[in-house]
Amino acid sequence: MVRMHTPGKGISQSALPYKRSVPTWQKLTPDEVKETIYKLSKKGLTPSQIGVILRDSHGVNQIKHLTGTKILRILRAKGLASKIPEDLYHLIKKAVAIRKHLEKNRQDKDSKYRLILIESRVHKLSRYYKRKSVLPPNWKYESSTASALVA
Repeated sequence: MVRMHTPGKGISQSALPYKRSVPTWQKLTPDEVKETIYKLSKKGLTPSQIGVILRDSHGVNQIKHLTGTKILRILRAKGLASKIPEDLYHLIKKAVAIRKHLEKNRQDKDSKYRLILIESRVHKLSRYYKRKSVLPPNWKYESSTASALVA
């Protein structure tokens, strides 16, 4: 998602390797990697956490180069993907945490302002996911029921 509420351009990011082939030192097969993905997903990890574990512990640099598909698509094919997308989930989680903070600290004007910005990002992202048919058309973010989505 693009930077909405900051003046920065935000174009810094990591670069993927030019070669799209599997490294010669890679010992894992695509089936072993898929089984590891299924096992980690059943533990409750998100696709990005699974990618970090596979990179750091198992030495798999790019899952897409090894298996031919991305982690989320592997999980969707098996029926293990979450109902709401990961980025939307984390924005909702942040909004719930700020709302909880505001219950105790009602005078915190900056947090109130940041909550408005975060919730506008939630609405924008949910419109995008409805358009792409990732979320159902009747899905709606409501602050009163948001804590149940995150829990």
